[in-house]
Amino acid sequence: MIAQAKKLQDKILDIKYGRVKEGLKIGIPEIDEHIRFKRNTLAAIGHANVGKTTTLIYFYVLWAKMHNLKFLIWSSENTPESILRKIIEFYMGKPIQKASDTLINNAVEWANSRFKIIDVEDLYTYKSLLKEAQQIKDAWNYDGLLIDPYNSLSKDAAILKMVGNSHDYDYQVLSELRIFSRKNNIQLCVNMHGVSSALRQVHHSGHEFEGLTRPLAMSDAEGGSKVSARFDDVWTLHRYVAHSTDWMYSHIHVQKIKENETGARPTAYEQPISLKMKVNNVGFEFLGKDLMHNTEPVQKFQL
Repeated sequence: MIAQAKKLQDKILDIKYGRVKEGLKIGIPEIDEHIRFKRNTLAAIGHANVGKTTTLIYFYVLWAKMHNLKFLIWSSENTPESILRKIIEFYMGKPIQKASDTLINNAVEWANSRFKIIDVEDLYTYKSLLKEAQQIKDAWNYDGLLIDPYNSLSKDAAILKMVGNSHDYDYQVLSELRIFSRKNNIQLCVNMHGVSSALRQVHHSGHEFEGLTRPLAMSDAEGGSKVSARFDDVWTLHRYVAHSTDWMYSHIHVQKIKENETGARPTAYEQPISLKMKVNNVGFEFLGKDLMHNTEPVQKFQL
């Protein structure tokens, strides 16, 4: 289908006169400068066990609470109950052990209205996942879909045979994910691990984190340059888990923002957005401010 010249002209004029709708903010200027909710494709890459899923779900709860958004989650490495627990603990700002049954019930009801979690009991290919995600979209109009992680999807044998190799297979899959995102006007986030060799890349001598594993570059993600080529936005999520004090910080390096007109831009080199884990891992603070419950006093972290 050929794009209509009049519609293209209208979009160009919207950019010229500042009529482009910006991505949604959370109200913290230092974060909004780099992170917005947009209806596009987002790759979240990082080493194993650095809290990628936790950080993503935290932002989902923030966006759901602040902007009344809804999210569908497919996570093969986490049970539905563990994901739901994290959602309600973020929402409540306290662990379930310290919450009353009434508070938990109210939080679960809110979570059920804003989140749906696919129970992963069988292997999924990207085709079968998108088919189910489309059925859910038609019945429950969600705003974002999380695929967590990409390498847990079983390869579709027919597609792999057609394209001939894993490299082209990934291009095919990521292209279809982009189409799904645009067709349904959603944010589609894919959680991705790094290649094994990236684990051996450490900070140089004299660096603040000397000897510790470095955050991933876009090219370090599984699939390499396909990530930067096929995704609109790319975040690298990192945590120095072996550091004596910084282990409690989750660092978000925004490496790619395709459309600056809708807000946000990449973070500067080695200047990520750093979120401090709250006590009991029930949320994050930024510059001493509780992002989810900013009217409440921030607790002092107990080592």
